[in-house]
Amino acid sequence: MTVETRLPYDQAYINQFSQERNEPEWMREIRLHALEQADVLEMPKPDKTKIGKWNFSQFKHTAQGERISSLGELPAEIQEFLDRENKPENLIIQRNHTIAYASLTDELKEKGVIFTDIFTALTEHEDLVKRYYMKDAVSIDEHRLTALHAALMNGGVFVYVPKNVQLDTPLQSIFWQEDPEAAIFNHVLVVADENSSLTYVENYISSNHEEQTVANIVTEVIAQNNAKIAFGAVDNFAEGTTTYSNRRGVTYRDATIDWALGQMNDGNTVAENITHLVGDNSNSNAKMVSVGRGKQTQNFQSQIVHFGKNTEGYILQHGVMKDKSTAIFNGIGKIEHGASKSNAEQESRVLMLSERARGDANPILLIDEDDVMAGHAASVGRVDPVQMYYLMSRGITKTEAERLIIHGFLEPVVGQLPIESVKKQLSEVIERKVY
Repeated sequence: MTVETRLPYDQAYINQFSQERNEPEWMREIRLHALEQADVLEMPKPDKTKIGKWNFSQFKHTAQGERISSLGELPAEIQEFLDRENKPENLIIQRNHTIAYASLTDELKEKGVIFTDIFTALTEHEDLVKRYYMKDAVSIDEHRLTALHAALMNGGVFVYVPKNVQLDTPLQSIFWQEDPEAAIFNHVLVVADENSSLTYVENYISSNHEEQTVANIVTEVIAQNNAKIAFGAVDNFAEGTTTYSNRRGVTYRDATIDWALGQMNDGNTVAENITHLVGDNSNSNAKMVSVGRGKQTQNFQSQIVHFGKNTEGYILQHGVMKDKSTAIFNGIGKIEHGASKSNAEQESRVLMLSERARGDANPILLIDEDDVMAGHAASVGRVDPVQMYYLMSRGITKTEAERLIIHGFLEPVVGQLPIESVKKQLSEVIERKVY
């Protein structure tokens, strides 16, 4: 194993960690197996991005956080992520690795909805978690970072909506990295059973600008037959956090997963968003925006793989690069043999605001079936000097002109986000990053 990923954790540590959380035996065995795999598996190889020297080992694995009795106790930067128009009744706040606040209405409990932290789920809903945990979506042995995640998972949530239950109000999780050295190895598992629907929103936030730590996030979203899931996220890790994010979805017959992702980290980031359209007539819309600044390096892969017939997948990515930041945007539409009548569409556009900023948009179509439709669009460019001249000739400062251009460039994505609360949060984060 390279120095960059050598961990000060062994089998004895994993055994003790699992025992202290009263995990079932099968989970402890997964952890130990994953730890062994992490010694032999290679690191992922994101396209055109060298991550061999990135920090994946300097972190504190456990850190407690105090509980709060009311949302008014939260600092202002956390309260900004709350739904201000609607009282957040279905909410989990994870402070470092401790659940600081959790609420779920009696109405949803009576309907059989489960919304709890991952460790409580392992105790109270073991069979459900065991059925889905790192099976249908993400595998332990994909590469070293998925294995490390499975071995060191230290937080996250479990969501389950039973058959024929439709949720009108969103479920929200806020993951607050308060300790500047606390690593986040979060596992989020969202399952919508047949004919059900839900909206889930999550937010990540930290403030470690100098201290070095890691976020290794795996999210599995499962939509059973005719289920609909709207998944929204705003990631806002500070400069000191190196982030690996793997959000994976699986749709079965007539199911839908729509993604609305705001990648607003300030540190180096590798992010995957992959959806497998397994069932016939299933579909997915994946929308993502990012603003890069400083010297950060980012690599984004959005991919939709068509297995079922008559499936539809749409990818829309817009990124803005400032200062000396660099980013790769890969959009991949893959139609497997047998997925006839399917449609794969994608658009990736990157705007660079500095001569030293770098952006790369790569549209990729992998088609192994004849009777299909597919299309793509991509562009990389700098701010149009005519636009800048026009705005500044009207008395607008250069900074304000850039701000208007950025918002206009990102609006085609932000404006299409199906979740109002995510749209609002994302606009506010973009505003802060622009200045």
